[in-house]
Amino acid sequence: MMQRHILTIICSAASIIAQAQQDTSKPKIPFEGIDMTWHNGNDRRDSSVFKGVYFIPSILLDVNYNYSFNNPIDNTVVGSTAMARHNEVQLSALHLGGDFTYLNAHARVMTQFGTRSTVVPRNDLSIYRGQYHLDDVYRYLSEAYAGYHIDKWYGINIDAGLFMSYIGLNSYYQPENWEYQASFTSDNTPWFFNGIRIQIFPSKHIKFEPWIINGWQSYGKFNSMPGFGFNFTWIPNDYMKLLTNNYYGTDAGGIPGRKRFHSDNSWLLRYYNRPNSSGISKMAFSLTGDLGFETGAGVKAFGGDANTPSQNFLSAMFYNRTWFAKNKFAWTIGGGVMTNPGRYLVLYPTGQASPLPNPSNPTQTEGAFPFSANPGDPFNGWDASTNLDYLPNQSITFRLEFVTRHASVPYFAGRGGVTSPDGYTTTPLPPNWRPDLVKSENRLILAMLFRL
Repeated sequence: MMQRHILTIICSAASIIAQAQQDTSKPKIPFEGIDMTWHNGNDRRDSSVFKGVYFIPSILLDVNYNYSFNNPIDNTVVGSTAMARHNEVQLSALHLGGDFTYLNAHARVMTQFGTRSTVVPRNDLSIYRGQYHLDDVYRYLSEAYAGYHIDKWYGINIDAGLFMSYIGLNSYYQPENWEYQASFTSDNTPWFFNGIRIQIFPSKHIKFEPWIINGWQSYGKFNSMPGFGFNFTWIPNDYMKLLTNNYYGTDAGGIPGRKRFHSDNSWLLRYYNRPNSSGISKMAFSLTGDLGFETGAGVKAFGGDANTPSQNFLSAMFYNRTWFAKNKFAWTIGGGVMTNPGRYLVLYPTGQASPLPNPSNPTQTEGAFPFSANPGDPFNGWDASTNLDYLPNQSITFRLEFVTRHASVPYFAGRGGVTSPDGYTTTPLPPNWRPDLVKSENRLILAMLFRL
């Protein structure tokens, strides 16, 4: 009897040791088991339909129809990175690619086709420094990087290449966002970085990610110094997320003495969750606040005057989302405000109001009738939107959205458009013609967003 007990104890101990060895050999995955499908700016799928050892593909498609009540004759959208054309069905984005892994090496490649391959790179003026047409080289890539994974804590990734930016909360990929037209806070902050990042996961709930990058949404460098920044994300549970993104660099072309600082901070909270309810099944909000400024070389952050004007960026946005009918429908309402004296982050209007860099003075722009972006030029804006989503499954979203946007200066395309008297680029411009910019616009957006 005693021998049988001893044998049982030995077998039990061996089983416990084997289980412990198995647990320690299992890779630790950051944020594993935490529900992030409700996050604004995050993949809403709980898993991919594709399975693979070395490669998992990814496909994203964004098609939209939008109508501005200003009804510009040239069908051009001004001041948006989400849309390019008015009153037309447009393929905004087609992304093809996926994730490669072999042992601890990994890579991610995503292509970029559609209007966004023109709309977004146009805002990078670093491409005019030097040769080789960097806008064409990178235009059809949204992500392309490779790296190595170190099995320390919950993982360390060292990656280099072209990355998506986290600043502004919204994702570059529209199927991940609660709203289609991003508020000023997100639409005027970077969508991409080119450089090196290190992702450090000291625990299951924390990510710390330092960056060394070419600059603020720039394929190249504006000056000789690179940009520096970091992301810190804390997701303690299924219903809350806190993150901060911070950046420092020199991003005024030809003016290395002008420094830029930017801090972007977000809080997401899911405050109601009844996933099986046929009524309200989930409710959550996201709150984002940004503080940024430029200083040096003739400008200062705050308290400027006529001789040394202020250059800063203050903004906030808030969205509340309610899901219905077991998460098959969702309603979002929200908006934001922004002030940006100096207009150093304002998206320049398109067409004849679109600027090109002035070689003799990099702080100014030139073109037929350029939108002024001189130090201290005021710009204040606010926006609000509401939409209704139909979500038949986790791979497709049908969205109807209304958005109203307003600026303190003429900025959006009016009835006369921003191209020519009849809206065609081939039409000569009469001496008295000017782009028709107005201070507000109301817009309806119908979008189909697909992800697999």
